[in-house]
Amino acid sequence: MKIGIIGGTKGLGKTLASYLKCENFNVTITGRDKKSGIETSKKLNVDFTTDNDYVAKNSDILIIAVPIANTVEVIKNLAGKMKKGSVMIDVTSIKMKPTETMEECLNSEVEFIPTHPIFGPRTPSLEGQVIVLTPTVKGKWYPKIYNFLKNKNMRIIETTPEHHDYMMGIVQVLTHFSYISIASTIEKLNINLKDTENYESPIYNLMIDIIARITSQNPYLTYSIQTENKNGNHIRQSFIDATCEIKDVLLREDEEKFREITINAKKHMGDVKAALGRSDKAIAALTNEEKQLHSSIGREIGLQHIYSQSVHVGIVKELKDGFVILKSTRNNSNREYKLKISNIIILTEEELFEWKKKNWKIYTYSISCLFEECSDSTIIKDTLLKVPNISSVKLTDTYNGPQIDKGKVSYTFEIESLSEESAEDIKELILGFGAKIR
Repeated sequence: MKIGIIGGTKGLGKTLASYLKCENFNVTITGRDKKSGIETSKKLNVDFTTDNDYVAKNSDILIIAVPIANTVEVIKNLAGKMKKGSVMIDVTSIKMKPTETMEECLNSEVEFIPTHPIFGPRTPSLEGQVIVLTPTVKGKWYPKIYNFLKNKNMRIIETTPEHHDYMMGIVQVLTHFSYISIASTIEKLNINLKDTENYESPIYNLMIDIIARITSQNPYLTYSIQTENKNGNHIRQSFIDATCEIKDVLLREDEEKFREITINAKKHMGDVKAALGRSDKAIAALTNEEKQLHSSIGREIGLQHIYSQSVHVGIVKELKDGFVILKSTRNNSNREYKLKISNIIILTEEELFEWKKKNWKIYTYSISCLFEECSDSTIIKDTLLKVPNISSVKLTDTYNGPQIDKGKVSYTFEIESLSEESAEDIKELILGFGAKIR
């Protein structure tokens, strides 16, 4: 099946190309920047062209993943070029205008499915993600697309374009508008956020992180979200009215009215207990990770960068200003790493050990030893496996012939280890059993 993604070199379009290529579809992406397009196509192992018309003519599924402001124009330009029996899918966060345009411009032999994947380019997988479908007509393609998404364990929401846009007015327009307003206020007050660090609460940290995430998005995208949603003016004005009312209540020092506003607002916040539970988990995740790093000072630990996926292994030296300093333990290296705590995941002991087995040098050696004849080699082997950095222990020989003292048995173990020093640890343990090294 041939899938074309118009605007597939960046952002969500690029993410979708990556997912679909992994499903073994024949994927072609388009973009205006030829250099960026070629780089992306090589990285994802997909085809690239700047010719949107060619892709429209030759695709079974054509995905429109261009900026919101350009979506309607692109749909109009490509609608008449699509082949019979194909389907057009747009993935913008506004559904009314694209739906109307596809209804008007596509002929009856081409289907269309307006969609909105409610996740961004940083999302690692489709599983558990929300996607909204706003079909006005369900043709033969619809159940195929629906079942594909369902099999990926996505949360599928079916609704009308009108209802979708109003809900996104709350989810996107209101939240972006309020968060950017807070960030702008901080900027106008000339506050250096570093100066607030000594006074931070976990809730404040969460809020600042979310605001930073929103403000770091493409400003042209956030502007389009504000202006393209026809519910935007009403929602923004409601926010401004609410803030002005609270401001006036505080100026009047009307404590009772403030209490009334707060209580009424709380009543509309849904399941408050669930919200407290989720926020408690988020706060715990922030604080527990730092506690774990503090308790690991002087010990070896494995840290994985959440974006590059690189794993750094070493002794934790110190934590300072939101960073952890790690001294490498690989190959007796003296290299140090300075990693931002917010960008790393702490590997469990099991995860670290498995990573070492795949990435570190394996040392192999054999040890022969004399035990009592009544000893159990399986118990001995399992005990040796518990020595740090031992990845494998195999019993390769059992002997109690004439060269062996009466009542004794000789075992030879082949041992694979992640460090040369572990050979001495193994010998020490064997001697601790009361055995002898041959």
